[in-house]
Amino acid sequence: MNLPRIGVSLPHVGPHAGPDAVVTVARAAERLGFHAVSASDRLLIPRGPHWRNDAGLPESHVWDPLELLTWAAAHTRRIRVTTTVLNTIFHSPVVLARRLATLDRLSRGRLDVGIGQGGGTRRPPFHIPEEFVAAGVPAGRRGAGFVEHTAAMRACWGPDPVEFQGEHYRIPPSMVGPKPWGGTIPLFVGAITRPTVERAARVGDGFVTVTVDWDDTRTQVGWYRDAGGTGTVVVNVIPVRPGAPVSPAAFTGAVLRDLDRAAAAGADEAHLALHLLPAGPEQQAELLEVLAARLGLPVSTP
Repeated sequence: MNLPRIGVSLPHVGPHAGPDAVVTVARAAERLGFHAVSASDRLLIPRGPHWRNDAGLPESHVWDPLELLTWAAAHTRRIRVTTTVLNTIFHSPVVLARRLATLDRLSRGRLDVGIGQGGGTRRPPFHIPEEFVAAGVPAGRRGAGFVEHTAAMRACWGPDPVEFQGEHYRIPPSMVGPKPWGGTIPLFVGAITRPTVERAARVGDGFVTVTVDWDDTRTQVGWYRDAGGTGTVVVNVIPVRPGAPVSPAAFTGAVLRDLDRAAAAGADEAHLALHLLPAGPEQQAELLEVLAARLGLPVSTP
């Protein structure tokens, strides 16, 4: 069975997050032949009696993924840098399009972007209302507004003069830059429900999800393909329960099982949630070393 391309998350949340940790893991992943390094987005974590955290989010702040990936790109040469996912709807499309294109140019075209419209819960309303309040964006902009936001960003990456007229976003005829390294940036749309997965097939260059249950993941990938989605399918995998002790043998065994499941589900790319392990960056690098050897990845010299 052909295994999916393998990405690994960088230390972007919790006590091990920081500049040296990011460099350690990013350089190890590149040297060991992994496809990409990634970081995800979370604007805030609510505090209050109503907060249930049904998705099991880390109860800690998350470092900004774009600055963190820029730092990783500056300390590597080949490995791709990926957001899984970035909640684009919290940003102005022009401002965000310029930031993404700048990172793409600085990394010489190594950027892939998973995009979302909030998320953070696995039950209705499938978003965290406090994030929309803090961002100054109405939650009702999800859906059609998210689609329009994506179109406005892509317009910014097209030829000048850029012009966009929508219900929620307008860009007067303007010179907008920089433009992406290769003319555009792949946008993988995050989704978990059937309507949002089918939307990903219509408007995205791929589809990204977090695997909690492999039956659900197989169903989601089926929805994406049945809706005409032909792009890259990315699954975020949690191979070891957050907080559980981890050994190289246990980690490698769990990852190999999940990679087989990801391939069977039709995933093109799997990102391993290293940032959830109770392990510092040096131990994370050691785990990757053992895994790379088991997979026979093309290790390069420093």
